[in-house]
Amino acid sequence: MAGGRQESDRRTGAGFYDRLPVFDHFSELTDPALYLPVPDDWVLGLSDIVRSTAAIRAGRYKEVNTAAAAVIAALANRLGTSEFPFVFGGDGASFALPATQAEAAQEALSATATWVNEAFGFELRIALVPVSEIRAAGQDVRIARFAASPDVSYAMFSGGGLAWAERRMKEGAFALPPAPPGTLPDLSGLSCRFDEIRPERGVILSLIILPAPGTSPEAFNLLVSEVLSLAEGPEAGRPLPDKGPPLASPFKGFGIEAKTVRTSGLRLWPLVRLAAGRLAAFLIFRTGRPYGGFDPAQYSHQLVENTDFRKFDDGLRMTLDCTPALADRLQALLQEAERRGIARSGLHRQDAALMTCFVPSPTRADHIHFVDGAMGGYAMAAQAMRPAL
Repeated sequence: MAGGRQESDRRTGAGFYDRLPVFDHFSELTDPALYLPVPDDWVLGLSDIVRSTAAIRAGRYKEVNTAAAAVIAALANRLGTSEFPFVFGGDGASFALPATQAEAAQEALSATATWVNEAFGFELRIALVPVSEIRAAGQDVRIARFAASPDVSYAMFSGGGLAWAERRMKEGAFALPPAPPGTLPDLSGLSCRFDEIRPERGVILSLIILPAPGTSPEAFNLLVSEVLSLAEGPEAGRPLPDKGPPLASPFKGFGIEAKTVRTSGLRLWPLVRLAAGRLAAFLIFRTGRPYGGFDPAQYSHQLVENTDFRKFDDGLRMTLDCTPALADRLQALLQEAERRGIARSGLHRQDAALMTCFVPSPTRADHIHFVDGAMGGYAMAAQAMRPAL
């Protein structure tokens, strides 16, 4: 009986992500043996904020990040778990799921697109792409799992399929319609209660490196390894202090988080409860004393370990706290790689980072935190890239 169920799982792709080996040294991400092909009957979900650069230049980078993270929060709440492969890109998010969950994915994407438009006035482009069609186009989708901490792992994508699907989405293919007006996805746990994070080494650097068309995987992986060697040296580190990010005042950013709350019926009561919860959390963090089953010091330690500040999704993306001298060296290295036709890259320097959080339960250790540059981050780094030839 058990053997038959396992064989069925292999055919349908159920349990694929759970069975992936987990690596815990980020420098191993260039090892192709860690990436396994996604089953043919899976789908990729994609989202992207149209004209995000204009919104960022208008100072709305926090809203852009919140809208992107909302895709992951809505889907995690719809599925009842965050243990599925996804990637946060600053002004969008992507994920992979078996075909049996495609309907849930479509509902979450469509509801989030409507909410993003009504809450912030942004157009969220959304798409669902069958992996079988990606392979028919000559691309592949392969996934590995990186353990950021003992409690949280993040998916890494390779094979070129995710990048191909993103390009096709921007061309209008595989588009999904938004949900009817007034639809609100379940965004429980999505919050942004920490202040901007100032660098300790001099600069917050947002960096994107993509393979140039026609470059060999070996040449690109060698470049990534060289970049990681510099990024893991003494002149760079994660964009968070060891004790966690600074706490914002209780009601800073309240307006953004309030947009995630369902207010049907007694419209003010959910907002009053949210305000009271934010004030209580502020006081607990300020005093540093455990309350009930919540220990703020332990939570802050978990937050630092769990934070998603580096990723690989057919290219390397990192948000670093580094010295200006190291930023210069990285820029020179990547310019030389572009000259040699190995990679395309974009860098963006800022004087702060910001965090967006997905915390289903503050007493569990599997809370997720996304970091981006506070002055445009990944979106501005992408804007700085030269077009592919």
